[in-house]
Amino acid sequence: MDLLEIIVLAVLQGLTEFLPISSSAHLILPSRMLGWEDQGLAFDVAVHVGTLAAVIVYFRAEIIRLLQGWLTTGFTRHPNADGRLAWYVALATIPAGLAGLLLNDWIEVNLRSTAVIAATTIGFGILLGVADRVRHGRAGLGEITLLMAMVIGVAQMFALIPGTSRSGITITAALLIGMQRVDAAKFSFLLSIPLILAAGGLKTLELAEQSTAVDWQSLILGIVISAVSAWICIYYFLAFINRIGMMPFVVYRLILGAVLLLFFV
Repeated sequence: MDLLEIIVLAVLQGLTEFLPISSSAHLILPSRMLGWEDQGLAFDVAVHVGTLAAVIVYFRAEIIRLLQGWLTTGFTRHPNADGRLAWYVALATIPAGLAGLLLNDWIEVNLRSTAVIAATTIGFGILLGVADRVRHGRAGLGEITLLMAMVIGVAQMFALIPGTSRSGITITAALLIGMQRVDAAKFSFLLSIPLILAAGGLKTLELAEQSTAVDWQSLILGIVISAVSAWICIYYFLAFINRIGMMPFVVYRLILGAVLLLFFV
């Protein structure tokens, strides 16, 4: 990989992991438009490490509180708010985790096409817009219930379909069940931590079974760039989401899906 490829792909991973715009749709375009070869498994692992580092650093205070609450009261009959939320994050991760183990190979073979990605980019983009327009909720993280957490967790299963957007579908579900925008996004980001960790771990195991040479310089650069871009993305997304709403992302998804349908299907 040359420097331009590393920068573009790492920035795309950092931004699209957390914005509701679909990472798989964006990773198609560079290879199709510029003729780039697949970046390889090692680079995939590197940029996952970068985005994981970004979300952990950004939410470090919240993560520490959740872990403390879980360890001190999480196994009692009456856990405190932090211990309860930690359980909700863990339990809401299970549906997508199980679906990934059972369906990942089938999805890789049957659904990883440009047509599917274009259709889901548009379809779930429209659903995000509807959720944002009809929302009347004001629930924050402190008001989330187990049922609400599990609804978001089940919705996260659809992110296995390329083009859906993990953050997009979880924020959509959170808005539809009554959460306010910022807290919907925060829960989505917290929910990403175990999944990114699991995905990165699986890719690392796959990489360990390969005997190809590793370009450590490219990998370290990919980690740094994806981490920085992901941190900036989280910061500005949370800062402006109440002002701008979801419609800019909906419009962007519709345009992106149309471009994929018109030029790459």
